[in-house]
Amino acid sequence: MEFHALKDDSVTKMELDNQAKVRSFAGECVVVLENNGVLPLESTGKIALYGNGARHMIKGGTGSGDVNSRYIVNIEDGLKEAGFDVTSTSWLDRFDGAFIKNQEDYMAKIKRLAAEQGRPEIETMFTNPISIPEILPITSEDIKEADTDTAVYVVSRDSGEGGDRKAKEGDYLFRQDEIDAISTLASNFKNVIVLLNVGGIVDVKAIKAIEGVSAIVNISQLGNIGGYVVADVLTGKSDPSGRLTDTWAVDYSDYPGYKNFSSNNGNTDDEFYEEGIYIGYRYFDTFDVEPLYPFGYGLGYTTFDITTVSSVLKGSEVTLKVEVTNTGKRAGKEVVQVYVSAPVGKADKPYQELAAYEKTPFIEPGKSVVIDITFDMRDVASYEPSSACRILDKGEYYIRVGKNSRDTSLDAVVVAEDTIVVERLTNLFAPDKPFSEMTNPHKERQVTSFNPEDKQQASSVIKLVLDSSSVTPFEAEYTKSHASLEDKYPSKKVHFDDIKSGANTVEDLVAQLSVEEMAKLCVGSYSSFLSESLVGAASMRVPGAAAETCDILEKDRGIPVMILADGPAGLRLQPHFKATPDGTLLPGGEVFGLSFRDFPEDTPSDAVDYYQYCTAIPIATALAQSWNKDLIFEAGKIVGEEMKKYFVHFWLAPGMNIHRNPLCGRNFEYYSEDSLISGMCAAYDTLGVQSFPGQGTTIKHYAGNNQEDNRMYSNSHISEKALRDLYLRGFGIAIKLAQPYSIMTSYNLINGIHAANNRDLIQSVARDEFGFEGVVMTDWYTSQEFTFGCVKPPVYSCSSSPMCIYAGNDWQMPGCEKNVTDIVEAVDNGSLPLGELQFCTCNILKMAVKCFS
Repeated sequence: MEFHALKDDSVTKMELDNQAKVRSFAGECVVVLENNGVLPLESTGKIALYGNGARHMIKGGTGSGDVNSRYIVNIEDGLKEAGFDVTSTSWLDRFDGAFIKNQEDYMAKIKRLAAEQGRPEIETMFTNPISIPEILPITSEDIKEADTDTAVYVVSRDSGEGGDRKAKEGDYLFRQDEIDAISTLASNFKNVIVLLNVGGIVDVKAIKAIEGVSAIVNISQLGNIGGYVVADVLTGKSDPSGRLTDTWAVDYSDYPGYKNFSSNNGNTDDEFYEEGIYIGYRYFDTFDVEPLYPFGYGLGYTTFDITTVSSVLKGSEVTLKVEVTNTGKRAGKEVVQVYVSAPVGKADKPYQELAAYEKTPFIEPGKSVVIDITFDMRDVASYEPSSACRILDKGEYYIRVGKNSRDTSLDAVVVAEDTIVVERLTNLFAPDKPFSEMTNPHKERQVTSFNPEDKQQASSVIKLVLDSSSVTPFEAEYTKSHASLEDKYPSKKVHFDDIKSGANTVEDLVAQLSVEEMAKLCVGSYSSFLSESLVGAASMRVPGAAAETCDILEKDRGIPVMILADGPAGLRLQPHFKATPDGTLLPGGEVFGLSFRDFPEDTPSDAVDYYQYCTAIPIATALAQSWNKDLIFEAGKIVGEEMKKYFVHFWLAPGMNIHRNPLCGRNFEYYSEDSLISGMCAAYDTLGVQSFPGQGTTIKHYAGNNQEDNRMYSNSHISEKALRDLYLRGFGIAIKLAQPYSIMTSYNLINGIHAANNRDLIQSVARDEFGFEGVVMTDWYTSQEFTFGCVKPPVYSCSSSPMCIYAGNDWQMPGCEKNVTDIVEAVDNGSLPLGELQFCTCNILKMAVKCFS
């Protein structure tokens, strides 16, 4: 077997170049929450550093979202490289001891529980996440040793797939020993800077209330060179122009539906989305709940004025010309955010929704730039279930321009003189169980505490009349079935090369395949060797990759094997593996979080060493906080280049599920509580990756995957409107703008039907409504009785293999023999039409052509 990994362990130019690229842009992902003027630091010199993340910075979350990079530059490393003298080494050394002991105790606990429960250690780790070690007291001797007036405290929080976070101390809440340590610093240092090395929201009330805390900065999780980026931000070398893509509440109980989220109510089998479309700022702004930090908030190191110069409506497109002036003393970037408030009408709508945004270039102090921001009023339309249409209600649409959802001005009004139908669709997602759903309680135009003069302002701004004739409704046409194919070339054996040359079509080849051959192509590669590998690593050709396609027709028909690797913060590959000189992969070297499998003692002495070190880019939430589409495109290019280098065809990212609740364990893999942000980020990430021909993304998890506890067997009960206006919308944006190579369906059921088996979700919405042209795959082991991470027997069964095919779910990953036999039996007994299996096989081969042309 030929490997594309390197035989030299030296740091490559690609690694260094990609790390330099991350360092050049990642400062824009950092959000300054509080700053009394201490930042940026005026000079380097002595600095005291504390906290569980000082030396043990988290580069990104756990599970499939992890990246096995060569090294991690922590906060201490970054500060030292920037020229600081870190003077708190005694405390840091003591904490190292506590950190190591905590890990040793944890692994001993995992081994014991795994043995007692008869489960693999990795599965046991999923349901028993490690907690942060005790934060050691900062003593008077530590303060004396510091010999400086500036202290930095780094708070780290980790999370990952397989389990949700908890609203308890040491996770969402600060632990008392953390509060005590920061209080000690605030009492003894002139400048105290708290850095939040977190993948999601934490409750910072207690820290914000400590007198003497000078700054609070959400550095998020910035990848393997995060320490360099943070030092650049603290010294002002980089501009922290990030803005929040989530609403940070005063209390966790302020979030809608908090009592019933995931395991909060003890029921992880059925999740009722009773809040409907009212999550994040849609809820806080509509119900006038004061947040701690609103959606879109961030301070940066300078200040700006935003003025709308003109507003023009052409057809259904609104173009705003906005002048942004730097009124501060440092150069910086601003994010201009545009929100639309719809009139009260037939379609239920929140107070306002983000309609567009743009980030400015660097603006020098006292200077101004003018930017154009364009959005289509059709994209502001809402789903109205009784008519199964997406509509613009008759009335006035308020156009707000500003810095965050609570800091805008009403700068234009678009008038729809009649109700306008934008899309004619069909209701596809009937509820399987009744539940009540939150709606907007306001029966007329809402006035809020943060925009009290709306009606007066509306009478004085420009009014733009939307002509209904400028909107041609989209009429959905749904595919009922796929006809079976007939062999047009019975005397010729069609080869994959014939397709590439144009001599034959994909359909010509598929028409000649047996049912068993097609079933195997629709199921990922599996072997006894791979079944013994770590979870999420099922590739022989690119060790550490998540899966590869079946090689059954590689020799006979030339159909190549495609490689799929995890993300979403870079490629997760095995960094070091060994093979015999003739290319036989040897066991050992697998890495999954804290779990590492060493090379066996009987490894042949002539074994060849191979290396695949990849760049850990900022997590998805951090990238989104940049509000910079070009930046995200560049991040995607980093991944695309490394995919090309290591022969990976599908990146199992970006993840783009909505941040429905801050406790979802995989929120760090996703972008935002907002569907526009999520869709745009996924689109530009995809465009960056796919700028390398043959390398493609996999947008996931489609759809309604918003919890990790019991993730494989949880039933998400979601209304048709909430699905279409919120949870599916981002996927549609990404598909229409970027055409990702693939979609991964989610583990969960939606209204009683597994997402992997839902033909309406896959065929009717993704393909017929959104125009998706690629391949669809399941999440791993979806169609197997796989109870990995389950703490109790599941109520719902796993998805059906034949139903995956019928739904248009082309690949079942990573596959097993039963998946194949179930498909073959279903075709033989007539329960699965042959044409549907042929359709899925055609989709796979079309992707192979794209990957190998």
